[in-house]
Amino acid sequence: MTEENRIILIADVLEQKLRKEKELEYYLRELEELQRKIGYLRREVDLTTMIIEMIKSEQVHDVQERMVERLDNQIIRGDND
Repeated sequence: MTEENRIILIADVLEQKLRKEKELEYYLRELEELQRKIGYLRREVDLTTMIIEMIKSEQVHDVQERMVERLDNQIIRGDND
């Protein structure tokens, strides 16, 4: 293998590495955005579940109080969003 071929191969490998690093950065940003959306959806599902429970039991509770209570329970259990 000549010196010129070796330089071209190294250049190709470096180019491929940079391309993969950019792709990885893109997917990490996408993952972060998806995790943020999942967090919002979980909160919405929790709120909807709480409203359904209140309707089923025909009780009206302070929504903020119930959300704080649920958050406290999640912290005690060690749940993470």
